[in-house]
Amino acid sequence: MTSQAPSQDPLAAWGSAGPSEIAEEAQRALATYKKKDGEKVIVRFKAVGNAPILRQNFYKITASNRFQAVIQFLRKELQWKGSEALYTYINLAFSPAPDDTVANLFKSFATEGHLIVNYSTLAAWG
Repeated sequence: MTSQAPSQDPLAAWGSAGPSEIAEEAQRALATYKKKDGEKVIVRFKAVGNAPILRQNFYKITASNRFQAVIQFLRKELQWKGSEALYTYINLAFSPAPDDTVANLFKSFATEGHLIVNYSTLAAWG
C-alpha cells in the first residue's frame, strides 16, 4: 500500500489565516491591482488619406483601458463629432474591436515599443 500525503487545499489554508494575515494579503492584492491599473503604453497615431494630422502623435495611454477609450480620446483630440465617420486600424492591417484592451493589443502588435493606430475618415482596409 502506498500512503498519500494529504492534499493541501489553498482555500482551507487561507481560511485558517488570522485577521492580520488576511489584511496583509488584501493589501498586497490591492497594491498589485493599483500597479496594473497605472501601467501605460505609448500609442502613436498616424493619419491615413485625408484625415487631419495631430500636432502631437505620441501619447501615453493606460494599458487597462479598452480600445473604445482610445477612439474617444482620438475623437476629442481631432474635435471630431460622434456623427462623423472615423475608422481606426492597428499597423495598417485591421480594425480592433472596441472592447479589446490596449494592453492586449500592445502585447500582440507593438512595433518598436509603440502601438501604432492609423486613423482615417474613409474606410481604408477591410
